[in-house]
Amino acid sequence: MQPDFHYAWNNKGGALFYLERYEQAIYACEKALEIQPNYHYAWNNKGNALRKLERYEQAVAAYDQALEIQPDYHSAWNGKGNALRKLERYEEAVVAYDKALEIKPDYYYAWDNKGDALRNLERYEQAVAAYDKALEIRPDYYYAWSGKGNALGNLERYEQAVAAYEKALEIKPDYYYAWDNKGDALGNLERYEQAVAAYEKALEIQPDYHCAWCRKGNALRNLERYEQALATYEKALEIQPDSHCAWNNKGDALRNLERYEQAVAAYEKALEIKPDYYQAWYLKASALMKLRRVKEGYASIIKAYEINPDFVEKMYSQNIKNILTQIGWYKLKEIFTKVLRIIGLRS
Repeated sequence: MQPDFHYAWNNKGGALFYLERYEQAIYACEKALEIQPNYHYAWNNKGNALRKLERYEQAVAAYDQALEIQPDYHSAWNGKGNALRKLERYEEAVVAYDKALEIKPDYYYAWDNKGDALRNLERYEQAVAAYDKALEIRPDYYYAWSGKGNALGNLERYEQAVAAYEKALEIKPDYYYAWDNKGDALGNLERYEQAVAAYEKALEIQPDYHCAWCRKGNALRNLERYEQALATYEKALEIQPDSHCAWNNKGDALRNLERYEQAVAAYEKALEIKPDYYQAWYLKASALMKLRRVKEGYASIIKAYEINPDFVEKMYSQNIKNILTQIGWYKLKEIFTKVLRIIGLRS
């Protein structure tokens, strides 16, 4: 009976994994491997449990053990790809997914995961193609529809992104990530009321999803509903007090409400959490200038410039463009002509 014990330990490990008792799952897999060290299923299952515990380097090592024993084990290649992606080793992850797909071309999980890795590499067209392959095999795989929506959003094809999220939500209406991402795409299309509605759907399903609270605030701010925006940022910060984005956005809402002292305090909270957050340095400068704290404002702009000069230059260009648009080119010409007359350069 001894040779069968490793099956029982491995099966127990699998059951514990599905119960999310990952430490116990690892123990069970290790017991299986004490009996049968070359049992590739147990190495793979151990890798899965280690990955769930965010012990990604150890997970990669476990998958490698499985693949040394069984090189054509597509599941281990896919698992290894997932662990590598968590380690931000995206090129290696793509190679691992490709190995899985050489062995099992209809393995839609690997196509979907490859899409995610390609998106991390900013190869968005290839990511869309990978998600499409997953969806050819499994048209109701809502993760792939959502991932495709993300890649289309990255390509600024927002209408198509919305359509992809809607496909995901037809299949799984309670998939709050898709509602949240649909809100982002609608925001990019300047359909802010619809964006707010999408974020509210996400929050009905997952009330503690601080990102959706924060993004809902952004949409409200674009609608110039600053008090409501402020309330949503505060909700996000109740859930995630160390969210530098939420503190920064709260600062923006306060600045729009002309509560400049409070805005400065909010930007400073963002910068305590993320000192290199150049947007907060720049926006803090704007609030300080409104308070006529010019020296401090100048120092804040310099700090933003040191971290990201391109951003500061872009913002200056945009501000000048906005001023010219508000004045109007005809009016500007009229002002310029008057100035020239005053200084005697034109009769």
